[in-house]
Amino acid sequence: MEMDVIRRLLAAARAARDEQVALLREMVECESPSESAVCIARFNDLFAARVAGLAQVKTVAAGRYGRHLLAELLLPGPRRKQGRILALGHSDTVWPEGTLKTMPWRVERGRLWGPGVLDMKGGLAQLVFAARILRELDIPVAKKVVLQINCDEEIGSPASRELTERMARTSDAALVLEPGTGLAGKLKTARKGIGRYGLRVEGVASHSGVDFAAGASAVLELARQVERIAGFTDLQRGVTVNVGVVSGGTRSNIVAPEAHAEIDIRVPRLKDFASLERKFRNLKPIDKRCRLFLEGGLNRPPMERTAGVAKLAQRAIRIGRAMDVTIEESSTGGGSDGNLTAALGVPTLDGLGSVGEGAHAPHESILVERIADRTALLAGLLASL
Repeated sequence: MEMDVIRRLLAAARAARDEQVALLREMVECESPSESAVCIARFNDLFAARVAGLAQVKTVAAGRYGRHLLAELLLPGPRRKQGRILALGHSDTVWPEGTLKTMPWRVERGRLWGPGVLDMKGGLAQLVFAARILRELDIPVAKKVVLQINCDEEIGSPASRELTERMARTSDAALVLEPGTGLAGKLKTARKGIGRYGLRVEGVASHSGVDFAAGASAVLELARQVERIAGFTDLQRGVTVNVGVVSGGTRSNIVAPEAHAEIDIRVPRLKDFASLERKFRNLKPIDKRCRLFLEGGLNRPPMERTAGVAKLAQRAIRIGRAMDVTIEESSTGGGSDGNLTAALGVPTLDGLGSVGEGAHAPHESILVERIADRTALLAGLLASL
């Protein structure tokens, strides 16, 4: 893409920044917590109204979570576009309805603040204005662009995974509107895979004073297993295993008949999970009177930095260079729907959303000065793919 075109995109993004901020405020103040179908519907209605004339919108049922939204952007270029770019976002946030009372929208210290402003309504606003700018400047886009907004990403994408994978299989690239890494806004070209296990131990109950020896403590057995499981962590390989929740027993004078642990795993490569899975499945009780019951596995496969991912990143870096903006890559232990598209072999670039900090935290905010260049970067990618 010519440098002159990129600079025109940046100038247009700067000129439209106030309008973009106004849209973002509307979206942030339209609270949309995960698992609130009513709030999600309200957000979908707002979004559809704001992209009227810019996109053809439909929604897809997501069971009790509400509805996902698909928006096919109406962009310049050939009428019959060849191939498709999938832009991925989500409408749900981690914040319960009413959070605005304690975390109101505000503009302060060069930042925009509010629940979901960074994760990830800022990214949605960027995509909308990237499309508007391409239309206003009549810059052709060769491929069809579809924005998919899932309503359940923050809770693991239980209802959207099938849709995401189906859309990805027929797409040439996936652009993920999650926030960039840190205040530099680094793009994400690798993400760890995420898994969950539940380990239940069934012991033998007995009176701890009258018949102690007859009991087999599930709590004691679980404690021994936890120590063993903690040893599965391999920091050199980037594999982490965290026993985050432990519960068990009924009363202090009863040898515990049952105990349970909830375990989080993170793996940078799919082959690391295969090895870890074998270790979990090979767990055996130390006290033979106890029984172990294991459930769970990998929820999101890792996003590995393939050649296709690296090529997309280099394209973004070149566009940034034309805007005098340094763009870097990063890897992260957190997951997104980009894990799903990348695992299918679809070139995926993540972290294209807003630049800020405090996702899932009370200081969630984005940098106002980075809105224009991130919007222009998205527009440049859409036009150059």
